[in-house]
Amino acid sequence: MVTVMACKQIAIALCVVATLQIYVSASKCGIPSRFWCDSKQTASACGVIEQCSVNEWTLREDAEPVDFVLYYESLCPDCKGFITDMLFPTYEKLQSITNLTLIPYGNAEETKVGDVWQFQCQHGPQECIGNLIATCTIEIVKNITVYFPFLNCMEASNLQPNQSAAKCADQFHVPLKEIFNCVNSAHGNELEHQMALKTNALNPPHTYVPWVTLNGVHTEKIQNEAQNDLKKLLCDTYKGPKPAACS
Repeated sequence: MVTVMACKQIAIALCVVATLQIYVSASKCGIPSRFWCDSKQTASACGVIEQCSVNEWTLREDAEPVDFVLYYESLCPDCKGFITDMLFPTYEKLQSITNLTLIPYGNAEETKVGDVWQFQCQHGPQECIGNLIATCTIEIVKNITVYFPFLNCMEASNLQPNQSAAKCADQFHVPLKEIFNCVNSAHGNELEHQMALKTNALNPPHTYVPWVTLNGVHTEKIQNEAQNDLKKLLCDTYKGPKPAACS
C-alpha cells in the first residue's frame, strides 16, 4: 500500500520532471527566460504558452512601457524608410506604451586621434554630420516628442544634413544654433563616441542597419516583425490594457 509520504514524493518527482521538460523545451528557443512571455510568438517558440497564460498574460494597470531601441545611421536608405514609413507614424499612435530610444551611429567606425574621436561613416562624411546632428539634438532637446518629429523631417529630406536640419528646425522649433554648436564641439564629439559604445555593446553584435531591440532583445523574428508590422509587435508585447490604437 502506498503511504501518504510516498504519494508526496511521487507528486514532487512529477512536478520536477514537468519543470525540467519546460526548461529543456524553452532553453532551445535561444531567448533569455525573462522574455519568454513577451509575446505569444515567443512563448510558442519556447514552449511555454500555458505557463505564460496562467502567470503573465493578465492585464496590469501598472505595466511598464515597451522598450524599443533603433540603431541607425542618418543617410542609410533603409533606415530612412523605416523611420519615416514605419517607426515615426507608429510611435505617434503608441507613444503611451512605448519607451523609444534612437542611437544614431550604425555601421560607422571610430578612431581616437589625440583627444578627438574621428568617425568614418558608411555613406561618407555627410552621414557623420547627420549622425552628430541627431545625437546633439537628442542631448539638447531631451523630450522625444519634440525632437523625433524634427529628426523624422530630416530623414524624409533628400537635402544634405545641414540643409535639412535648417529647413526642419523652422518647422519644429528646435534650437538649431545650439545644436550646430554642439556638433562642432568636443562635447558633441564625446556624445557621438557614447553612441558608438552603445552600438558596439550590442549582443549579438549588429550586422546591418536598421537594427532594433525589443525589451533589450534582438532576434531575426523581432526584426522582421518590427519592419513589417511594428504596431502589432508593440501592442502584442505590451502587458497592460491596450490603447485604442492597437485595435
